[in-house]
Amino acid sequence: MATNPVTTAEFENEVLKSEVPVLLDFWASWCGPCRMLAPTIEEIAEEAEGFKVMSVNADEEPALVQRFGIQGIPTLIVIKDGEEYNRSIGVIPKDDILALLD
Repeated sequence: MATNPVTTAEFENEVLKSEVPVLLDFWASWCGPCRMLAPTIEEIAEEAEGFKVMSVNADEEPALVQRFGIQGIPTLIVIKDGEEYNRSIGVIPKDDILALLD
């Protein structure tokens, strides 16, 4: 698996203090659209250069869901320099996901 799960405990070091942008994928196992998006996220993670891809299980990390005001999943959030840079909700094509990082 190319995406790395991140927990609330690891979040500051792995995401906020990351030297490269982080694409966060908020998902849940019961979420059909999340399962549809998963192969694309995995492909992006395997090809990632200059950024990293991390996943947040919305059911297991309610503090992160609350922190980012997640109201629907899948939600993709790009964190750059410790701040939210971009966000998308729902299933979107690979090119649109990559555009979030620009």
